[in-house]
Amino acid sequence: MDIEMREIRENDYSEVLLLWNNELGVRNVNAENISRRFERMNKDENYKTFVALFKNKVIGFITLVQTMALEYEIGYLKINGLAVQKDFQKNGIGTKLLKQAEIYALEKGLSCLMLNSGFQRTTAHHFYESKGFAKLSYCFTKEV
Repeated sequence: MDIEMREIRENDYSEVLLLWNNELGVRNVNAENISRRFERMNKDENYKTFVALFKNKVIGFITLVQTMALEYEIGYLKINGLAVQKDFQKNGIGTKLLKQAEIYALEKGLSCLMLNSGFQRTTAHHFYESKGFAKLSYCFTKEV
């Protein structure tokens, strides 16, 4: 399977939105706000989104942000979202997206990748663990 990897473009937003809603099950993102959010993210050099294409159709994406933390000298790369279209899962596309994130982290001089994953996404947890990620903590959130 010939998969192309590249940075996101504006005409990819609608396909990424479908993946976000269908594969991640998060429904608080719509066509209007995803465009605004990507526009803001694309202006900030700390954010990067890569897409995986098959026959010029987006079938996966990974969105990243470089962030600071006291325990990491120059920060780390956080994976904010990773999804592969269901029909294309288990074909190495998620692995390629993670590899793209690793390459990008190394280019930025970062030595650590982190991500959060919902409790219910046990298949995703097994995938991440098979790629060398370790479970280290819980993520707590609170709306204010």
